[in-house]
Amino acid sequence: MKLGIVGLPNVGKSTLFNAITKAGAEAANYPFCTIEPNVGVVTVPDKRLEVLTDIYKARKTIYTTIEFCDIAGLVKGASKGEGLGNKFLGHIREVSAIVHVVRCFANDNIVHVNGHVDPLDDIETINTELIFADLEVLERAIAKLTKSMKADKSLAKQLDLLERVKAWLETGKSARAMELNKEEGEIISGMDLLTFKPVIYVANVSEDDVSSDDNKHVQKVSEFAASEGAGCVKICAEIEAEMAELDAEEREMFLEDLGISESGLDQLIKASYSLLNLISYLTAGEPEVRAWTITKGTKAPQAAGKIHTDFEKGFIRAETIAYNKLIECGGSLAKAREQGLIRSEGKDYVVQDGDVIHFLFNV
Repeated sequence: MKLGIVGLPNVGKSTLFNAITKAGAEAANYPFCTIEPNVGVVTVPDKRLEVLTDIYKARKTIYTTIEFCDIAGLVKGASKGEGLGNKFLGHIREVSAIVHVVRCFANDNIVHVNGHVDPLDDIETINTELIFADLEVLERAIAKLTKSMKADKSLAKQLDLLERVKAWLETGKSARAMELNKEEGEIISGMDLLTFKPVIYVANVSEDDVSSDDNKHVQKVSEFAASEGAGCVKICAEIEAEMAELDAEEREMFLEDLGISESGLDQLIKASYSLLNLISYLTAGEPEVRAWTITKGTKAPQAAGKIHTDFEKGFIRAETIAYNKLIECGGSLAKAREQGLIRSEGKDYVVQDGDVIHFLFNV
């Protein structure tokens, strides 16, 4: 899973990236300090793994991961090659989802590329450039389909869809905000339109605003995100950067002092999982405790295939217990089996988040 962090210059993209990956991307008070996309991998926090590791005295704990890309800042005219436009558009095509950082704080010492703080204006600047890029893709596809229609009339339905999406984009709205049925969504998804990618808007606030009610800027971003069916998370990138330097115990104390229950990073990861329709199932034993990421709705054989293709090919059954039920039994599989809590599931079983699974297979 690869997420691209985007936004106008000087909104806090690289500061947030530094915080979540501890990779030290350069953060400076001028546009384009990030020329090439910095890439970092961050583990997904999951307290269930910590509990299982203690129970099984596991020698190794393996968390699932998310890859974050800090993509260079974008300015008006990017779709025409302004600034680092062409590179920006190329890099953003490679990600599964977009983390769009929006400045929701005032600070006279940090230059705003547009000279004032207006998050909706900032969002519009980037979305407009992505729309222009998508319109070029659609225009080429429509021209090709129109030519092919002469020999194959069955393409009329697809051509109509592309023309409807093009008309929608021309109103200034992103493709993700358009109501499409499943078949139409799959067709548009295959076109790799930038404005069809899932997005989470990150409202970057000051330290004073992180534990208070949403300020007017955050409220506007939240409302806009809801109109697109997108995610929205409030984060103070500066605080996240400070916490990145602390150990787990110090972070807990830091959060407690701020009066918040979880870090912005944890909220962002949860929102990312929800946005991309992802869940985790668990495997546990003395050698290792591990989380495996799958798409919600995945059946047992395909989930087993995440571990090894042989597991899927030779799938027999999955011995499954919900994490909470296992903990109620003190982590004892023997006790869980005695109580009939371990289920034997076949090929049609849809794996649930938090399932602790042992796969039986034969190749």
